[in-house]
Amino acid sequence: MILRDLRLHAFRAHAETRLTFAPKVNLLVGPNGAGKTNVLEAVHYLCLSKSFIASQDGYVLRQGAPFFEVEGTFEGEQRPHLRARLVYVPEEGKRLFINGAPLERLAQVVGMLPVVVFSPLDQAITAGGPDERRRFLDNILSQARPVYLDDLLKYRRALRQRNVLLAEARRRGAAPPPALMASWDEELVTLGSRVIAGRLRFMHEFAAFLEAAYARIESVAERPTITYVSLDGLDPEADEAAVAEVFRRRLARLARREQQRGRTLAGPHLDELVFYLNGLEVRRYASQGQHRTFGMALKLAQFFYLQDRLEETPLLLLDDVFDNLDPVRAEGFLHLLQSGAVGQSLITAARLDPFDGIVPFGEDVHRLIRVEAGAVCEAGA
Repeated sequence: MILRDLRLHAFRAHAETRLTFAPKVNLLVGPNGAGKTNVLEAVHYLCLSKSFIASQDGYVLRQGAPFFEVEGTFEGEQRPHLRARLVYVPEEGKRLFINGAPLERLAQVVGMLPVVVFSPLDQAITAGGPDERRRFLDNILSQARPVYLDDLLKYRRALRQRNVLLAEARRRGAAPPPALMASWDEELVTLGSRVIAGRLRFMHEFAAFLEAAYARIESVAERPTITYVSLDGLDPEADEAAVAEVFRRRLARLARREQQRGRTLAGPHLDELVFYLNGLEVRRYASQGQHRTFGMALKLAQFFYLQDRLEETPLLLLDDVFDNLDPVRAEGFLHLLQSGAVGQSLITAARLDPFDGIVPFGEDVHRLIRVEAGAVCEAGA
C-alpha cells in the first residue's frame, strides 16, 4: 500500500499543509518542534482512527481552531484507490469517511489501511510494564483479524460492567446479586476465551516472523523468543473451549478476593508477554543495544506478519529512530527500506547525516521533504 498525498488542517503545528509522497523512502527532515512527527500522527489517524502519541483527540487540535481534519489518498494491492478523511470536532467526536462514505464505526477502518509505527516510545514495549506489550499484541491482531478486534472491544465492555458490579457490591459490603454476577461471568468467559485463544494461535504464528526479522538486523547469533503468560494451568496449545473451562474455574476460585477488592482479577486484560534472548528475559537482563535491536525486530516482524496475513503491504512510519541507532545498524536498516522486501516508509529526522550517501534522494522512488514551523518549506524527489 502506498500513500500518495496527505492534507492536514488545524492539526497540531499545521494550519494547512499538503504533501505528496514517493513510493519508497520519504524523509521529513527539520528541527525539533517543526511538525514532522505530526505528519506521521496524521497518517496514523487515517489508518487506525487514533494517535500513536496523544491520549485524547483534543490535544491534537490546533489552538483556537474549531475542528481538525486529515485526508489522504492510498493505493493498495487489494484496493487500487482509497480516499480517507477524518474529521474531529470537540463535543461531537470523530467521523471517518472512506471514498466519501461515512463509516458506521471507527473500528471498521482497522486493517483496511495497515500501518506499523516505530518510535522512541516503543522502548516501553521491551522495558516497560505488561500493558505496553498487550497493546503491541492487540495492535497487530486487531489489524490482522477484524473478528479479534470485535471480541476485544466487547470483552472490554463486559469487563467494565462486571467491575462496576463488583465495586458497587464492595461499597455496600455485600455480595453482588448471584444471577446478575453469573450472567456477567459467562459473558466475560465467552469473550475472554476468544481473545486468549486468538493470542495463543498468534504466538505460534509470530515466532517465525520474529526470528527472521531479528536475523535481518543483527549478525550476533542470539535467538529471540516470546512466552504468553495467561491463566494459571492453561496449556499453550489450548483451544477456545479449553480456555473457557480454565477461565471459569479461575473466576470461581477468585470470587471472594474479587468481592473484597471490587474488581476483576483474571482475564486477558492482565495477561503478559515475556521476551527472551537466548533464554534470558529481555526486560531484566538486556543491554540498551539489545533492547533497541529487539524493538526493531518486533516492528519488522509485525510488518511482515501483517503483509502475509492481509496480502497488503503496510505503511512503515519511523519517527526519529535513527539517532538512537549505531551507524552499522542504521545503514543496514536503510538498505532494507530501499529493498524490494519493504514498501513505502515515512521517516522523520532532525539531521540528514544518517542518510547521506545511503539513500539516493535524487531518484523518483525516494523523496526528501523539509519541514519547518508546521509547513513544508521545500520538497524534492
